[in-house]
Amino acid sequence: MASRPHVHLAQSLALGYTLLVAYACLHPLAGWRDSGLPALDWLWAPWPKYFILEDFVFNILGYLPLGLLAAAALPAAWGPRRKVAVATLFAGLLSLGLEAAQNFLPSRVASNLDLGGNIAGALIGALAGAHWGEGLLGPQGRLQRWRARYVIGGRSGEAGLMLLVLWLLGQLGATDLLFATGDLRSLLGIPPPLPFRPERFIAFDTALTASALLAIALFTRCMTRGANPLPVLVVLALGIGAKTLATWTFFHPGAPLAWLTPGAERGLVVGSLLLLPCLLLPRLAQHALAGSCLLVATALVNLIPENPYLAYGRRLADISNVLNFHGLTQLVDSLWPFVALAYLSALGLWRGEHLGGAPPRSARRL
Repeated sequence: MASRPHVHLAQSLALGYTLLVAYACLHPLAGWRDSGLPALDWLWAPWPKYFILEDFVFNILGYLPLGLLAAAALPAAWGPRRKVAVATLFAGLLSLGLEAAQNFLPSRVASNLDLGGNIAGALIGALAGAHWGEGLLGPQGRLQRWRARYVIGGRSGEAGLMLLVLWLLGQLGATDLLFATGDLRSLLGIPPPLPFRPERFIAFDTALTASALLAIALFTRCMTRGANPLPVLVVLALGIGAKTLATWTFFHPGAPLAWLTPGAERGLVVGSLLLLPCLLLPRLAQHALAGSCLLVATALVNLIPENPYLAYGRRLADISNVLNFHGLTQLVDSLWPFVALAYLSALGLWRGEHLGGAPPRSARRL
């Protein structure tokens, strides 16, 4: 029974990442048609005339975590070689199936080079997972010890961790709005309801940043144990780091602090000042505030005018995997607050006043 948390955690992460890879590879999931070509004809295609190194690197990096998580999710009694072989085979078959499916999407091109990069990335990740996965994700691993110390138990804790990982993934999108999620307007192609004016944009950006900071900080607080603010600070720091990496990578020229607009700067100050007393409130009050701030931030991100000074780097637009990554981050970013609201509601309903201590017997398996 001691290894059960390890199995749940590693397998949950591997399954979640597999679904993300599948969506990214088949994005935009529209226009399916029969190309008339043999389904596996691309396997024997010659070396492409135009080789994009960045695309190949994306294929390696995209499957590296999958290989690591798949190897870590396998039984601890298996030897390293068996873990590497099974994890790499699983990732290779997944890539083969997804590449074959791309033959039926007009916006995608199946490639044996992509398949090779995916298998290479999975192999590298599987080697790392077979040797260090137990120390990281095992029953006595560093991540499991951290989880047991800071995160609520059961599957509710695992679901909260998965949502935090998805939130961080959304922060890697090419937008200058810090901590913003729930942008259904861009996902559905709806024009902004308000015209841009500098004063208006700064006011919206300030309120959005402050409410989004409170939302993610209190969401983290609701799924952690005790009164230690360290997990909240770590999540906020990781979010800022992810946004900095995104703006440095996708903006032209490289602008790591493009997200630090006047509104974002003011919002960080206001949100931080409001967060301090919020961390002292009872857990049920933090639940209510987290949900309210999520609703406010989601409304604001759909009302804020477009920023005409957004300097997105068009040089990356020719890299197909970058576009697929943007499609994935946009979907995750747009839907995240609604799933998070459902999670908060379920967590509050199941655990109620017991959130600060041991859960009731009926909630221990959640």
